Amino acid sequence: MRRLKFLLRPGWLVLAAVVGIFAYMCFTVLAPWQLGKNTSTEYRNDLISNSINAETVPIGNVIADGTIAPADEWRNITATGSYVPDADILVRLQSVEGAPAYEVLTPFALDDGRTILVNRGFVRPITGAEAPPIAAPPTNPVTLNGRVRLSEGTAPGRVPMFEDGAKQVYSIDAGPIGEFIGTDLVNAYIQLEPDQPGGLGTIALPQLDAGPYLSYGFQWLAFGIMAPLGLAYFIRAEWRERRKEKEESADTAGDDSTPAPTPTPARTIGRRKKPEPESVPRTAKEVKLADRYGNSR
Repeated sequence: MRRLKFLLRPGWLVLAAVVGIFAYMCFTVLAPWQLGKNTSTEYRNDLISNSINAETVPIGNVIADGTIAPADEWRNITATGSYVPDADILVRLQSVEGAPAYEVLTPFALDDGRTILVNRGFVRPITGAEAPPIAAPPTNPVTLNGRVRLSEGTAPGRVPMFEDGAKQVYSIDAGPIGEFIGTDLVNAYIQLEPDQPGGLGTIALPQLDAGPYLSYGFQWLAFGIMAPLGLAYFIRAEWRERRKEKEESADTAGDDSTPAPTPTPARTIGRRKKPEPESVPRTAKEVKLADRYGNSR
């Protein structure tokens, strides 16, 4: 454990915290968000696909309790009644076919006495975000063909308003809109099919593909796995570098220790060593004299 004490430094602690938080967000927020969108998109596509060949039913069959079941959304319905005059509501900040648009809602009084919102289609703004004049719906009783939809809900702070001489909302939510216009509305709405009485620009059905949400979800899961692995890689690399530096320091210290010189004996200090006499060849006479009188004369 002493070899990993460098991990207690502030830089490493901050890095570990960032990686931990990122991995946690990947597994608990980002990946579930994308995978959830994929699930809801597939569910919506199944409902639309099933509704194409399903029998068209009167609106009363699917709103018996004042709302619709989630499984009945996108169901083909017919509705008989009359548009409420001078009651148009604009849904602002919409995009239709890649361009800005207002969607137009009008309350529709059903023959059974209940009132439901009808999405009549879209209009384009004229100058900037200014809404154009809206064609009034017919005042006589009509029968509409459309698809029944669930209320979208309202984001916090996005309350209905009166602006530029028109009632405006940010989403199609029957509850807040009913309070805004003072009418008790069915908790659903009708999206008109093409060529219907009072219809405007037709809002096409969503494309029946799952989109990129599944792959995005898997990517976030992969990022959540790769981030801790990357941190482990850098920790191992740092540990190996520190160990290498320590070994190199130890080797350098060993090379610097040279053996001490051998001391010279005291009796030889200051004395000059007498050179050895060179061996000189002797003559025959010198050899005889050496034998008679000794080697040294």
